[in-house]
Amino acid sequence: MEYGGPEHAIFVSNLPLEFDDHVRIEATGEGRPTEATVVGVQYHEGRKAVAVRFLQGPCDWVVTQP
Repeated sequence: MEYGGPEHAIFVSNLPLEFDDHVRIEATGEGRPTEATVVGVQYHEGRKAVAVRFLQGPCDWVVTQP
């Protein structure tokens, strides 16, 4: 995960995700799986960044690193 906040996350993906797709995100270690919807996709030099919004509201296991 490149960025994570209580309501959104951004990550690099090789999956064929597009706007409005639904995904299930699981934490490694602690935290429960959560459902999210794709709210943005950006392609750059053969890589794809995906932005999602968590569907059940704030996700308490997403922690950002300073």
